[in-house]
Amino acid sequence: MTGEFDRYRVLWADHLGLARGKYLPARVAGGGTSFCVGTYQLGYDREIYDVPCGMDSTGFPDIDAIYDLADARPGWEPGTGVVVADLTNDGELFPTSARTALRRAVEGWTNLGYKALLGIELEAYLMEPDGSGGWRPLNTTSAMVYGTGPFTDPTGLLDEIMVRAEACGMPIESVNAEFDFPQFELTLQYGPAMEAADNIFLFKELARETALAHGLLLTFMDKPLTEKAGSGVHINISLEDADGQNAFVDEAAEDGLSGLARGCIAGLMAHHEGLTGLLAPTVNSYKRLKPFQLVGYWANWGHDHRLTAVRIPPHRGAATRIEHRTGGGTANPYTAAAAVFQAARLGVVGGLDCPAPETGDCIESTNTKRCSPPDLASAMDALEADPALAHAVGAELVENLIAIKRIEWNSFIEATPDHEERPESPTPWELATYLPFH
Repeated sequence: MTGEFDRYRVLWADHLGLARGKYLPARVAGGGTSFCVGTYQLGYDREIYDVPCGMDSTGFPDIDAIYDLADARPGWEPGTGVVVADLTNDGELFPTSARTALRRAVEGWTNLGYKALLGIELEAYLMEPDGSGGWRPLNTTSAMVYGTGPFTDPTGLLDEIMVRAEACGMPIESVNAEFDFPQFELTLQYGPAMEAADNIFLFKELARETALAHGLLLTFMDKPLTEKAGSGVHINISLEDADGQNAFVDEAAEDGLSGLARGCIAGLMAHHEGLTGLLAPTVNSYKRLKPFQLVGYWANWGHDHRLTAVRIPPHRGAATRIEHRTGGGTANPYTAAAAVFQAARLGVVGGLDCPAPETGDCIESTNTKRCSPPDLASAMDALEADPALAHAVGAELVENLIAIKRIEWNSFIEATPDHEERPESPTPWELATYLPFH
């Protein structure tokens, strides 16, 4: 595709899950490009912090963006091809990069003889200007869960996003209204893990930029509205064996699940608390992650149970999969996918026993008292206390994340000393910090 475009947009996901990149004219794009490693020391406030970033940051040296223009796809801007880059340093994959982490996770399963497959479901709210410099939910009061059409989306924005996504090679599986209005669920088709993660990373950028062109905000922020449900990201995984068959299937088992699937579930249960910090990475994430909600708060799993952390949908055969429901909308898709794949792998290689499935409704009763940490600071403590998970995902990535998130938490506490008085409401600090970026 190298002759099709006037310019290329080279993108990659940083430690906060934000899309960084450069526009390069076609005549020079084949030469590659570089970025300052200090990007990994930035917070949402654009301050540069003294945190580990995977290499010596003295003098703020470069990391290189590596890509193949043959992999470029049509972008959503005229004459622009889009390509997702790997980051390298001295010819080696940059260890703090989330895409590197997912590559390592996929390789871990490849070494065990399996192909890692991934599907990601997103949720987002559509907002309009409130006339005072802020945002309010778009008035779609005729909307309903699983709603479609103009009563659900009077702007036609979701129609435009679907058309653009398909034209850019991002295969849509479904789009529909969620339970609360104006919230939507947006799902791309299942596929090889890296390809699926690239698609969802680019799709979020396409969707938000399309909304902005209409003067609207499509936000994936975990909990932007007090009175409405939060927005999650559901990580669906499966493994394909050397014969191309779904390795999670055992037709002889009562529930159709193989021992491999049960080992993966066991790993996800064992590392639930540490996983939370990688799947719910903002202060605001914990306004969504509460008990008695359709979120993965409890360390449990169940058959077609939407209040468990791990849901096993009823489909069998090629569609058998594990759905992890803890993640919030601000999660970095590469980090989240890497974390779920690695925790699952640790269960298999560690020979962990799979606990019994949840039999309670997770409202009045549960089979476990283990749950997600209550806030970002506690989640970083739990992640730090899980060295096996940190090593599997990537020690440098986790070290960087913990350091920057502790600073983020301290900034929140300093700005919001009364935060405990409104535990379910997003504070002005949260809205100012996350809405512009998510």
